[in-house]
Amino acid sequence: MNPLRRQCLRAGCAALSAAALPPAEASGYAAVRPGVPLLFPRDHGAHDDFRSEWWYVTGWLRDASQWLGFQLTFFRVGTGHAAANPSRFAPRQLLIAHAALAMPGRDRLEHDQQAARSGFDLASASSADTDVRLGDWSLRRGPDDRYGAMIAAREFALALQFTPPGPPLAQGERGYSRKGPKPEQASYYYSRPQMAVTGSLRVAQPERGRNRPESGPLGPARTVSGVAWLDHEWSSELLAGDAVGWDWMGLNFDDGSALMAFRIRRADDSTVWQHERWISAAQLRSGQGPEVVSGLGPVFETLRRWRSPRSGATYPVALRVRSAGRSFDLLPLFDDQELDASLSAGTIYWEGAVTVVEDGRTVGRGYLELTGYAGRPPV
Repeated sequence: MNPLRRQCLRAGCAALSAAALPPAEASGYAAVRPGVPLLFPRDHGAHDDFRSEWWYVTGWLRDASQWLGFQLTFFRVGTGHAAANPSRFAPRQLLIAHAALAMPGRDRLEHDQQAARSGFDLASASSADTDVRLGDWSLRRGPDDRYGAMIAAREFALALQFTPPGPPLAQGERGYSRKGPKPEQASYYYSRPQMAVTGSLRVAQPERGRNRPESGPLGPARTVSGVAWLDHEWSSELLAGDAVGWDWMGLNFDDGSALMAFRIRRADDSTVWQHERWISAAQLRSGQGPEVVSGLGPVFETLRRWRSPRSGATYPVALRVRSAGRSFDLLPLFDDQELDASLSAGTIYWEGAVTVVEDGRTVGRGYLELTGYAGRPPV
């Protein structure tokens, strides 16, 4: 077992997860407000005065024989401990990371998770630029605006480089992204779609007669390439009181365009808030362009559901999306892409690689995130 993982579990990092934190309004964290411009490179880095933050990378990779999906997420969470506490052991910032690999032929995701309080050379998140580290997991942005990620998970290892096609793309109103009817239910949010990916992948080899390894040496490195999407968000309050979760998608189309869309859901599946943004290839290169296609937002229609044999949650894993006069289907690489992050972030959700099919042909690939079906996420 990785020493950081052993230390985390022994220290009870799950008890320090976002699920155990006090309400944002009681903790003195900064509020998200409209009209505050994003400033780079500073806003690539951590924002410790806000309660929660994440750097989220999803994408599709191709080796010599097949396509596969991957996701990695680094979270920074303020715990509410007073900054005046002089103890080096005071857990003022908690860092959490998830990584998952969706491989055809496996019965479900290969995934791993880490969590540690910041400091003691265990974990850190720079406030100057993207530079997040938990043990031997890391995500960094270089001076050439390229990112590098190193993930040493139990059953796979990733060494990837990401090259964006242009500058960061501010979501919502110049980076102020509403998530509910109240102005404070928002995040600061920018995206980097259509990032070119290169690198290597190593995977634990299944034992004879089994299709899912539990441990063992990793196989040889495979050269991979593909396309990815990076989101960076920070906030102190996201969900309305009657919201239970969200459906989010980040889709990279083969023609170089991209779509980000989400809806915030109530328990009865009605919509609290929704938003969509189409981005052309030219807009991705320039970082400029219209932010909202229409006031109606996307329309999601469930094509097929899947029930998890572990959590009992039922997810709409295949969707039809109607947006800006287009209709296309999101089809999962395989159904069981449920990620159990209860030991770190205190939640279980579905986060899966999907293909985009329009008029019977594949026109893109991306990721679909479905939260709140196995319990309200702790944000």
